[in-house]
Amino acid sequence: MLLPYSCHSLTYICTAVRKIIHIDMDAFYASIEQRDHPELWGKPLVVGGPPEGRGVVATASYEARKFGVRSAMSSRQARQLCPEAIFVFPRFDVYRSVSAHLREIFSRYTDLIEPLSLDEAYLDVTEDKQGIGSALDIAQRIKDAIRDELHLTASAGVSVNKFVAKIASDMQKPDGLTFIGPSRIERFMENLPVEKFFGVGRVTATKMKNMGLHTGADLKKLTEAQLVQHFGKTGRFFYQIVRGRDERRVQPDREIKSVGAEDTFAEDLAVVDDMYVELEHLAKVVHARLYKRNLRGRTVTLKIKYHDFKQITRSQSFVLGVNEKETLFTVACQLLDTVDRQEKRVRLLGISVSNFGTAEPDDPADQLTLF
Repeated sequence: MLLPYSCHSLTYICTAVRKIIHIDMDAFYASIEQRDHPELWGKPLVVGGPPEGRGVVATASYEARKFGVRSAMSSRQARQLCPEAIFVFPRFDVYRSVSAHLREIFSRYTDLIEPLSLDEAYLDVTEDKQGIGSALDIAQRIKDAIRDELHLTASAGVSVNKFVAKIASDMQKPDGLTFIGPSRIERFMENLPVEKFFGVGRVTATKMKNMGLHTGADLKKLTEAQLVQHFGKTGRFFYQIVRGRDERRVQPDREIKSVGAEDTFAEDLAVVDDMYVELEHLAKVVHARLYKRNLRGRTVTLKIKYHDFKQITRSQSFVLGVNEKETLFTVACQLLDTVDRQEKRVRLLGISVSNFGTAEPDDPADQLTLF
């Protein structure tokens, strides 16, 4: 069947027939707390550990975000940015219950649901259960059901692939609905700032801008080989996605096998103290991601990529699952100290946590086992 789109490749034509929705709840934990406690409505709210200790922000209400409060930030820093913020501990049992209700709403329209966390998911509605046909209509119905049944709001992005749908869902938050159709994708990607690309973190964005790469259009000027040279294998992904190509399928009931974060540095690191600083930042990010998903893993892995692109990993195993920021940072530093750096400069560092299965030790005090 011929499609009414002028596409540049067979891959893109195949992509254009799909109807993908990305649903992302608005300030999920904070919105639930404000819903259940009306006295918190309209006030700057932080869900996470107390600022007096070493707590980390799990999420913040939009009122607190106006002051610069963000997920993965230390609670102490959040307090400094927003002295009037109200801090509450997370209630994961409530969040999981709401998430289950969300999943039931999604399942009214499709069984192709890929949850990314408690508060966001991809839906493939190419063939929806109710025969509605319009992905925009389905997305609006889902948003209406969330508002009517859960008294919460969600933002939705609709497009022909996962990458663009996810970006679209973030464009009109909160309570937004954005559609990016096939004819708009390439121009949209060309205008997109590089920091909005999946896989582009703080350091990579800085490196790109130092190279004069500020938008997708700038990235598009580079060949695939050049992107790989500068950004490793992620460069291949950049080459495809800036052209609007993303063939990843929605994977129902995808099992989360690991949670992690990594940074490629604008300049290679040679001083170990600088590496410790980066590991502390990564540990904070990984902790927040584990916290958001209510996960504890029994394996912590340190990833190191040298300036010559040689890559190694070192792992440490626990009998009981961990997700504490201090533990992740300490273990990562210990693993770094076991590596013979041989004066090699470090291009990338990463921390990941895996092995989420439960294990009950005979002696709870015996928690640490080194591989």
